[in-house]
Amino acid sequence: MADKGRDLDILVIDDNADRAAVLEQGLVEAGYARVMTIRSMTNLVQRVQALAPDVVIIGLANPDRDTLESMFQVSREVRRPIAMFVDQSDGASITAAIEAGVSAYVVDGLRKDRVRPIVEMAVSRFAAFDRLRRERDDAVSQLAERKVIEKAKGLMMEKRSMTENEAYTALRQAAMRQNRRMVDIAVSVITAFEMEL
Repeated sequence: MADKGRDLDILVIDDNADRAAVLEQGLVEAGYARVMTIRSMTNLVQRVQALAPDVVIIGLANPDRDTLESMFQVSREVRRPIAMFVDQSDGASITAAIEAGVSAYVVDGLRKDRVRPIVEMAVSRFAAFDRLRRERDDAVSQLAERKVIEKAKGLMMEKRSMTENEAYTALRQAAMRQNRRMVDIAVSVITAFEMEL
């Protein structure tokens, strides 16, 4: 990540000027040249969306419920790696932060030399979870499409006295002829049979 670091836009969110300065300096010394800072949580989601950072780093004294809810909104809306440095915490705050989408949560460990490995870990963990989320979404989508195709085959078998293989072949050939996805043909078949009722 040594070369990639220079390509990342990193946003620091911290209302404490001293803590923000440590983060900024640690990032610059680690080779991250493009660092932006927000000193307030007001309209956080909109501001983060407008800045479109690659990574978000948050510094806090002690995360409260409102702050964690803001982080959850940022994570949900912006989908970026988030690293959080806090001065003190408890188990419930750690759990809430992870559920809110924070990729790295560091308690009482803000030092310039730790910034780079924490950013790298946040980016890696975010990428791994994002890949798993995409794989899950793809699997759910494929299952839903398979159900639609099965329903269309069932209707063709029932209404047109076709075998399962004949119904599948007819759907596949129609999809190839029309240069469409098989699930789209299946939806059309289902709609046509429903209109006959």
